[in-house]
Order: sequence, then structure tokens, then C-alpha cells
Amino acid sequence: MKKILAIALSLALIVAVFAGCSGKGGSNDKPLVVGYSSFSSKFSPFFSETAYDQDVWAMTAVSLLNTDRQGAVVEKGKTGETRAYNGTDYKYNGPADLTITENADGTVDYDFELRDDIKFSDGEKLTVDDVIFSMYVLSDPTYDGNSTFFAIPIKGMEEYRSGMDTRANVIFAAGSEGYKANDLYTEEQYNAFWDYYNNNAGAAFAQEIVDYCIANGYNAPEDSVAACAATWGYELKEDATTQDFWEAIVAAYSSVDEAVSTETAGSDLIGLTIAALGDEYMTGVETGESAASIEGIQKTGDNSLRVTLTEVDATAIYNLGVTIAPLHYYGDKAKYDYDNNKFGFDKGDLSTVRAKTTEPMGAGPYKFIKFENGTVYFEANKDYYLGAPKTKNMQFKESNDADKLNGVATGTIDITDPSFSMDTAKAIAAQNSNGEITGDKVTTSLVDNLGYGYLGISAKAVNVGGELGSDASKNLRKAFATVFAVYRDVTVDSYYGEGASVINYPISNTSWAAPQKTDADYAIAFSKDVTGKDIYTSDMDQDAKAAAALQAALGYFEAAGYTVKDGKITAAPEGAKTEYEVWIPADGSGDHPSFMMLNLASDALKTIGINLIVKDLANSADLWTGIEADQVPMWCAAWGATPDPDMYQVYYSGVGTNNEAGGSNYMYDIADPELDQLILDARKSLDQSYRKTMYKTCLDIIVDWAVEVPVYQRQNAIIFSTERVNMDTMTPDITTYYNWYAEIENIELN
Repeated sequence: MKKILAIALSLALIVAVFAGCSGKGGSNDKPLVVGYSSFSSKFSPFFSETAYDQDVWAMTAVSLLNTDRQGAVVEKGKTGETRAYNGTDYKYNGPADLTITENADGTVDYDFELRDDIKFSDGEKLTVDDVIFSMYVLSDPTYDGNSTFFAIPIKGMEEYRSGMDTRANVIFAAGSEGYKANDLYTEEQYNAFWDYYNNNAGAAFAQEIVDYCIANGYNAPEDSVAACAATWGYELKEDATTQDFWEAIVAAYSSVDEAVSTETAGSDLIGLTIAALGDEYMTGVETGESAASIEGIQKTGDNSLRVTLTEVDATAIYNLGVTIAPLHYYGDKAKYDYDNNKFGFDKGDLSTVRAKTTEPMGAGPYKFIKFENGTVYFEANKDYYLGAPKTKNMQFKESNDADKLNGVATGTIDITDPSFSMDTAKAIAAQNSNGEITGDKVTTSLVDNLGYGYLGISAKAVNVGGELGSDASKNLRKAFATVFAVYRDVTVDSYYGEGASVINYPISNTSWAAPQKTDADYAIAFSKDVTGKDIYTSDMDQDAKAAAALQAALGYFEAAGYTVKDGKITAAPEGAKTEYEVWIPADGSGDHPSFMMLNLASDALKTIGINLIVKDLANSADLWTGIEADQVPMWCAAWGATPDPDMYQVYYSGVGTNNEAGGSNYMYDIADPELDQLILDARKSLDQSYRKTMYKTCLDIIVDWAVEVPVYQRQNAIIFSTERVNMDTMTPDITTYYNWYAEIENIELN
């Protein structure tokens, strides 16, 4: 559960995809009602934390760059760009044209030319100054939202952000031993900070977990602290307080820092202290020298700007497509003077931006009106540059997942996104007279999820002789992977039916870099034996394939140094074992897409002398705690993906270099210099064809390490009321990157 939250918190700024063309604007006053999961009221393009809150402000905003149906950035939004998808040509428009120039000195210029006919929903004209303001907010030394714009290698960014920190961080760094006179904070500020941090922040930390559990319905019908703590994996007395919960959390770890980083529901202790004490602790204070402006962000004309990177960074383009926030609303026009290094706010003070967190405003298709009683109310923006929406009023209505389909069936919801499974498909089909998931009552659109399910194997825990990358260690992991892989088809079909498919490479099918079955070198994952020969033949049924996979696994075990006699393993080599655990967060009841695969593999391995223990976790939080503590040899989970297939975060090891490993490589412990170099090389090219070739080689290396068994690519469902929504006006060819609301200005109700 916490990993799902972490993924939500780590979402980068959305690249909006409002790119359609519209006719006359809205005469239909009947509201379009969209069913959503719970909102957190952080409807800010700078500080939103969940995908649901992001969708709210996305309705009100435009971004500097848009994406097409395949997730590729549209570089000619101002003039319009036609691209083919699924046999149809589509034209994409956006706020700006982009020209990229690689310079002889290794720097890269991104030149933007904006349209001059875009207005914000209050009628004020959008200009390049709004773009520059937005970029400086995201670059501020005190910015703590989810955007990583400041991490792009923009010329002068580091110099601008240095020499300043938040007052809270400075106080924290000074320690709690006692106040010492200085110019950065007062004695009163110091004492107030440490009093709250030491005496109240822990209970607030626990309260955030309780609030999260209640908001997501994990403890219904009981919402006590004890019930929430139980969901989080802690047993407390029935009358437990949040302080009791906090003390239990701390007691479970070797330090407070470890407890906070592992058990968080969103905020750390410093963040909670700041939230309680006010903006003065979030304000930046000068700790050294810094540049007054960012050299690489230059206003080049009345309607143009240039962003200069110090080096090629293929992933940068997705972060450069910032949401264009109105300077006059989120900032202070009196504090904007580009020529004198003033950008709409005092450096280090984002209080005016934070003050608008719950009420977004921009140049998007809809205006935010209010959030009341679980419903967000919108009204069409008559000045939307692609044409005023044909449906004047829209509502985003909070709905439990169980109620989403029922809401469409009963007429209280027009569009929503229920969790999709075989049971959901059957329930949808039951609503339609034709017995299909699309019919006279409900229309269903299925798109691949931006991510995929996998089985992980820790190289640190599953190896021979402590040599993580040796042939013997790889063969050991391939032995397990081969057996797991043979049961993927039957498992995925049983759980999802047509709602998911088996994948053979550790990458989401949504990515342009994903190998296709039509590729000459495409291979079924773990379908060759230790000699490189195919394990399966075309005439094999499932039983024959399972038997062949088990024989192939024996070959891998023997090559890893295991003693094999009469088709059974009798001894393991040094550093390896004949018994391993695999952890799966299946609610303690086997409810997980990969659960069947593990049990079938366990039964099969037992017949050759390997004991695979399937550990079904009632609390999914235990999985991530265990992985971080190096206690989990194998596990089942899912990765979230991004439009760009950069592999640095998950697979880069930094071995033999001064670079830090990717933040998630601790799970696999890959240490491969060739893979590292390929990942770096792919990052330094803007040629997509070249990068795809590089990434295919990377994927082959990852498969060879056998630390990840790709399992499934599931689909998400968007359902529409066929009776109330005019489906002829719906966004055509909806994809992972081009959502149903991409051309929302065209949607009409019947």
C-alpha cells in the first residue's frame, strides 16, 4: 500500500495533452460527471501529490509541450503537427513550437516560440513571462514539490540554487543542543521548531498514516487508530492514540530516520513541523553565495525563450514541458522585472504560490469553481485557445471503486475508471444487452497501464559464493526464472482474462523502446536451456512445457554448482541454498496476479529437491520494509513507468565510476559496467532509433542477469455511459499517453 502511495508521490509534472480541435462552445448546461477516487485538495501544478489531484489542475492548465498518442513530444504545437497512429493521421496542436540545437561545445539549446492568442480563464493573455515565472518557481532553492525540473542540467541552475536553504533545514542542521546567536533565525523560531519536532511531529506523522488509511477505505467500517495501525502492520490497544502509534513505529526500527523513511504516508518530521508552524520556516535564508538568475533560461523575444543545457540529456524534454502558470495569479507582477533578475516572487519565498494550492487557475479548457462535499465543480473556459468546450459544466465526483460501475449504471456518473479484472468485465457485460463490455448501456475503453508486473530476484540474496555477477550465480537465478516463466500464461489468463497479457522484457508495452514480437531478435523470456537451445516446441501443451522447463532448470542448477543425482538436487554449492523464500503482497488470501505462478512453481521445484516457500503478506508494507532490509530473496510487485524509457533509476549500478547507483537498484543489486555504459550512452543521444537499439541491448543484459522475470502488462479501463455521453464526440484512439480528456473540448452529452 505504501509503495502505491510512494509511486503517487513520485509522479513528475504532467505533460498535458489537450491537443484537439473544437467547434462552437458550450450551450449544454447539463454537467458531465466523472467518478474519481478521493482528492487531497492539493490542486496545484506545483505542489499536487496524487494523480487524482493532478487531473483537477490539468483541466485548468496548459503545458509548454504536449505529447502524442505514443508518448512522443509534439515539437510543432504552435503550427500544428500531423502524426499517424493506428492507421489514422491525427493533428496535434499546442502552445509552442520547439527547435533543438546541439552545439559544438556540447551544450544543447531548446528554443520555444509561443502562440500569441492564448488567454488564461480570467481573460488575461498568456506570455513568455508566465513561462519564465513557472520555471523559476520550479527552480527555487526552497521548492519541495514533485517536479524535477531543477535536476535538468540547465546552464547556471546549480549556481542559482546554491547558497540558500529553508530556515527549517538550517535550524535542523544546527541541532537541538541549544540556540546560538545568528542572523538566519531567532531564538524563538529555534525553540518553537524543536519543541514541535520533538514533542508533536511524531504523533502528526502517525496521524497522517491514519488519515491516509481512512481516506482510502482500508479500515472500514472501523476507523480507529488501532485499526489503521493494524492495516500498517502494528498491533495496538483498542484505545491507542497517535502518539502510541508513533512510539510503536520508532520501536520497530534502529533509528528514527529509518522509521520515517520507511513508514511515511507522505511527509517527514521536518515537513510536518513546517506545516504546523507556518511559511516562515519554509522561507529561504542565505547560507552562501548564489547567482541572481539562471544563465540557461533566456528570454529571446516578446514571445520566445531559450533553455540551454550543459550536455545532451534525452530525458530532459519531458521535464521542459512545464505547466504554464499565470504569473498574475500565482505570483506578483510587481515583483517581475526580467532585466533586473526579478521573476514574480522573492527568491526563497514561494508563499504566494503555496497560497493558491487549493484553487487552480490557468489557460486550460475548464475553470475551477469550487471543491465542495467531495465534488470538484468546473465551468467551461470560453477563451480556451482550441475552442470553448461544448459541455459547459463538469464535475469530478469522489467515488469508491466499488461504486464506480454502479454509478454509471444508475446514471449518477457519466465517465469513470473502475479497477479492471475478470469480475469487473463480467459486471460490465451484464449491463449491456449484447453481453459485451461495450454495448447500449456501457462503453469500455481498455488501455495498457503505464507500468508492468514482475517477479524480482535479489542478486545479493540469490548467488553462488557471494559473486553476484558470475556465470554460476546467473545460472542459479535462471533456474528459478525458467520455472516461474513457464507458468505465466496460465496465471495471467486465470486472473485477468483478456485484461492483461504476458510480457517478455522488463519494460512496459506502452514504451516506444519495448521490443515487438515482429522484431527479428524478439525472444520469449527464459525459454532457452543452459546450452542455448530452445526449451519448447510448437506442439507442446502446458503440461509438456512445464516438464521441459523443470528439466531445463535442473541443467541450470547443475551449471550453478548444485549436485544433481537421478533428476534431484542433493546439495547446494557454497553460498547457495536448497530453500528460498518468495514474498508476495496478496492480502494473506492469495489475491494477487502472480500468486498462482508462485504456487505452481513451488510444487514443481519441490519434485527436484528445491523448497520454495511462498510468503503471502497480509500487509503489503512489509514487503518494502523487508526489501530495504535485504531480507527478501524473491518477490512479486509492479513497476510504474514514464514516457521516456530511461533505465538509470532502476538498473544503473555506478560500479567502477564516481556516479551513484540508481535509487532502486538496491532491490536487484546489478553490478554490470557494460550495462552502466549503455544506459549512460542512451541518455546522451536525442536519436530515438539509436536509443531503442541501445535499450534492447540493455534489456538483454538484464534478462541475462536473471534478476527480473517480466510477468504481465495489465490494462486500465475507462467506462462511459453509452446512453448519456455522445460517444461520437469522444477522444478517438485513447492511449496510455492520450487520455479520454485529451480532447475534452469536443465531448458532448446526449
